[in-house]
Amino acid sequence: MKEHTLTTVVFDLGGVIINLNVPRCVENFKRLMGEENVRTVLGIDDEGEGVAAVSAATKQLMHDYEYGNISTEDFLATLVSYCHQGTTVQDVQSAWMSMLDELPQERLEYIAALRKAGYKTCLLSNSNQMHWDPIYQQYHLERYFDRIFASHHLHIAKPNKEIFEYVVREAGIDSSHTIYVDDLEKNRAAGQKFAGWQTVESIEELKKIISLD
Repeated sequence: MKEHTLTTVVFDLGGVIINLNVPRCVENFKRLMGEENVRTVLGIDDEGEGVAAVSAATKQLMHDYEYGNISTEDFLATLVSYCHQGTTVQDVQSAWMSMLDELPQERLEYIAALRKAGYKTCLLSNSNQMHWDPIYQQYHLERYFDRIFASHHLHIAKPNKEIFEYVVREAGIDSSHTIYVDDLEKNRAAGQKFAGWQTVESIEELKKIISLD
């Protein structure tokens, strides 16, 4: 697909626009609940990779929070119950928030330049209230995107077919002229399969296709 045929860019948030530090988050939770609980409760290992040894109950917990089906208060209280005695809600919240890292301003400037150049920009994120609210408020994401779609608002999430179909329909996207930026291969594959989007894994790769210099 040539650059001039593209009219819409859909961006993931975590790992694409804002950097994530999953190893730091894992280490903080290991201090609070031990390594085994990090694997079975959070479902991630030291490198931040998903693991198979996740109980049905805790897998449902993460699912429900990402889908916006439980409150932040209930989510935190459940995590505290798996932690060492004396761990507070504030301790768990700090550990959870430590996953978020820097957001390079040049990425937002590039997205703003895309809009100015006439591209439609959309945000499609699997997120949760604790991570979403401070990012949205600090960086005023509404300034950079024509449409914003977050899993915890929609109660559906990537890589499920329904969320891609919803975005195409609600944003009025012409899929044959759309490119999707997501750092996770399974989400890019779903975007290709369910929406027919061209995909890349980073803004750096996108700039090779859409150069605004």
